[in-house]
Order: sequence, then C-alpha cells, then structure tokens
Amino acid sequence: MLQKSVLITGCSSGIGYDAAHGLAKRGWRVFATCRAQADCDRLIAEGLESFVLDYADEASITSAVAEVKRRTGGTLDALYNNGAFACPGAVEDLPRGALREIFETNLFGYHDLTRQVIPIMRAQGHGRIVNCSSVLGLVGMRWRGAYVATKFAMEGLTDVLRLEMRGTGIDLILIEPGPVTSRIRANAIPHFERWIDWQNSARVEEYRSLTGRLYGDQVRDRFELPASAVTAKLVHALESKRPKARYYVTTPTYISGVLRRVLPTRALDWVLSRA
Repeated sequence: MLQKSVLITGCSSGIGYDAAHGLAKRGWRVFATCRAQADCDRLIAEGLESFVLDYADEASITSAVAEVKRRTGGTLDALYNNGAFACPGAVEDLPRGALREIFETNLFGYHDLTRQVIPIMRAQGHGRIVNCSSVLGLVGMRWRGAYVATKFAMEGLTDVLRLEMRGTGIDLILIEPGPVTSRIRANAIPHFERWIDWQNSARVEEYRSLTGRLYGDQVRDRFELPASAVTAKLVHALESKRPKARYYVTTPTYISGVLRRVLPTRALDWVLSRA
C-alpha cells in the first residue's frame, strides 16, 4: 500500500506542529510547512520534510505546491490548512490595513492554496481538504472581530466548495478547535501593536484590561485542551471512510454550536456578552 501524503501549513508550533508529528507517527508522508526557513530547518532536524509556505505570499504558495509535486511525482492525498493569526481590538478601531493583512493570510491564502491543490486531486480522483476554523467561526466574541470575520468567511467558502466538490472524490472538512494550547495570543501582539491605536481609542479603559491579558502570563483558558486533541479529530477526518463535514473539539465549541442553532440572536448576544 502506497504511503499517503499530506501538506500541512503553520507547523512551527501549536496545532500544526502536533499534527505534523502525529500524522508522521501514523505513517503519513508529511510536508510540514512554515513561514520562516529557521522553523523549517528545526522541523527537518526533527525528522520531518519541511519547506517554506507563506500564505501572504502568492509566489511562496505556488513554489510550495510545485515542491510537493516534485517530491511525490505529482500526487497529494490531503491538505490541512492550519496557519492563521489574530489581531485583537475593537471593531471600531480596526483600520482597513489590519483587515486586509489578516484576510490575506487567514482567508485568501487558504483559498489560493486550495485552488492550486484541487487540480492534483482531480487528476488522481480523490483527496481531502481540511480547513482549521474555530469556535469563532460559529459565534462572534468581543475584541476578536478581525479573526472572527476571517473564520466566518472561510466557513462559508468551505461550505460552498464542499457542495461543488460532490461527486469528484474530494472531501471538504472543517475542524472547529476552540481554546487549544498554542502561541496564537503571543503571536498576536505584533499585529496589535502595529494596527491598534488603543491609547487614543474611546475604549481606552477597556483596553487596559485587554492588554493586561495579552501581555500577561499565558494562563490556561477554561476548558483548554492540548493540540493533540485537534490532531485526534484530524486523524478521523483524514482516515475515516466517511468523514464528517465538521469536527468540534472543545467544550465551548460544542456548546456554541448548539446555542447558535437554538437561541434567538438577542439571547445568544446576551450569552456571548458574558463570555
């Protein structure tokens, strides 16, 4: 039986890092990509195949897909779109450039890579494309508007693509993690500092609490699970004969999925405003 291959993005730490090692241990041929060459070198030293893929750079995406094809002879069994970042801040304080930057990575990069992989999967008659969404792809929460917007958009695009791919042998799958141990909060700091002029905001006092959490000790969130919990769902998504369209991971994600379906908007807003 031929070894199956998977391309994973955002493997420098957190969910992508755990997924790359977890799938490699299960016998998958893993192409573990990162934005920085130094991170790729570290993964290579750990025994993984790794090269650069930066969602914000169209040429980088094209080069990475070409590298996969070169190494496999033109095949790829699965893609796990995982890399993303956050830019915390009130929606009224988000300049156009902040939204443009985050959409380039969290949505346009996913879409570009997916489009370049689909012809490979069409030619071989099968494939699985897994997009890493979030509990924030199901419900919105304060101070996370930019990230929420990208995840809502990605969910919609994935749902439509799943319908359009029916009958092709290509499955589209969403994973909804929720609070998972990662560096996303620390990685958000440069984007917050670049784009959010919080000291001149009408919400300056509220920002004092936000910055305390952002810059403070990285304490665990309630219901937080390790990245391995996401990998367990990814394994089912990639190896099950009939994968689900959506995989919830953490308790908040299950709860949010239910509340979104059963509560009127005003009641859901009340719940989320206290989260």
